[in-house]
Amino acid sequence: MEKLSHKVKLYLKANGKTWEAEENRIVLVNNSDSNGDIIATWNVGGLAKPTDEQLNSYSAQAGTDYDNNIVRATRKNSYGDIGDQLDEIFKDIDAWKARIQAIKDSNPKS
Repeated sequence: MEKLSHKVKLYLKANGKTWEAEENRIVLVNNSDSNGDIIATWNVGGLAKPTDEQLNSYSAQAGTDYDNNIVRATRKNSYGDIGDQLDEIFKDIDAWKARIQAIKDSNPKS
């Protein structure tokens, strides 16, 4: 599921801009009309508001990024506390490597 906010961020990045830049003012809203989020305000210096076609060109990348973020969160939770990992590495690095590889194998990125 690609979110409008992520597609907008990809559009900005492709055009040398960032969401976080102070001079940029972007407001997304959902009118609860089952049409999803829309761009309500677009004030980005030197860059026109993207068309639906332009934003849709980022759907595949946004979907992949969304899926990979879920995988990253799952992996991070499975890895456990960094202190415990360091202790595990000190005691038996091969067992740690095998455990981490099993987590990666069961949670592949796209």
